[in-house]
Amino acid sequence: MAHLKDNFGRSFPYFRISITDVCNFKCGYCLPNGYQKPNNKKEFLSLDEIKRIGKALSELGVCKIRLTGGEPTVRKDFIEIIENLKSLPGINKVVFTTNGYNLKYIAKSVVNAKVNGINISIDSLDREKFKFITGMDKLEDILIGLNELQDLNFKNIKVNAVLLKGVNDSEQDFDRWMQFVKSNQIDFRYIELMQTGDNLDYFKKYHVSANVFRDYLLKKEWIHQTGGFDAGPSKNYIHKDFKGRFGIIAPYSKDFCKSCNRLRITAQGDLRLCLFGDTGISLRALLQNDEQIPQLKDLINAQLNFKKESHYLELGNTGITPNLASIGG
Repeated sequence: MAHLKDNFGRSFPYFRISITDVCNFKCGYCLPNGYQKPNNKKEFLSLDEIKRIGKALSELGVCKIRLTGGEPTVRKDFIEIIENLKSLPGINKVVFTTNGYNLKYIAKSVVNAKVNGINISIDSLDREKFKFITGMDKLEDILIGLNELQDLNFKNIKVNAVLLKGVNDSEQDFDRWMQFVKSNQIDFRYIELMQTGDNLDYFKKYHVSANVFRDYLLKKEWIHQTGGFDAGPSKNYIHKDFKGRFGIIAPYSKDFCKSCNRLRITAQGDLRLCLFGDTGISLRALLQNDEQIPQLKDLINAQLNFKKESHYLELGNTGITPNLASIGG
């Protein structure tokens, strides 16, 4: 089946759908004061609206959907959303990103729903550092949830951490993760801190190039591995003596956008062509009944003409994204 394409020849087999802006963590790089409900808040996408988006995307050749937030597992109908999307023909992978606080309660349900992959944010394996970064003393709970998944023989687990200067970027931090992936079949990735509309001071204080971790990996004889066509932007590294893999997501690196293969829909139903783009269009009016799906597909297709070649983050252009929770990372 043909995939969605933009004017730069990039294909889009992969969509990220945010299902809530609400998050119960207070990560310094995203929501340092916690989630604040806006006065003019529109309702989040309903179960039926999400299913219609999924149906349109499946007919457009999309084969992978990631559910994000905020924290997607705060939704009471979270498992139902997964099951709905899994039932659509052509959607081969439904995955989600979580802060992990809820995993120990829902591990069995998500595995039973046949979810294909889970990304868990764990910014440090040091309890105090974790608490400092996220505002929550929840590291132990998250690791219990991760172990639950492993006990259920769930394989596709990725762990993400935002790399922060002077906080979790030391050789000691890297060594702890090295021990972790030695015995766990898990992909661990450091994400370079990104500047958003409201985090400039934090960015200036804590941004460090992901090259510090890359250089550490090369020194330890890790080998760069190429990714699949629906893979994310991570550069992955493998080592013969380790069960897990390491990865680096470096949005400021040269040509980062050349391999872009994903589009985003916000929790209020806006299509975003780029995490840091300055345009978004609401799909909401076309999500109200099944007869609108052909129009919905036409609108998504037409919007791809406006996708830019690059995010221009390196020029300080953060687009209309005030914080990462507002668009689902």
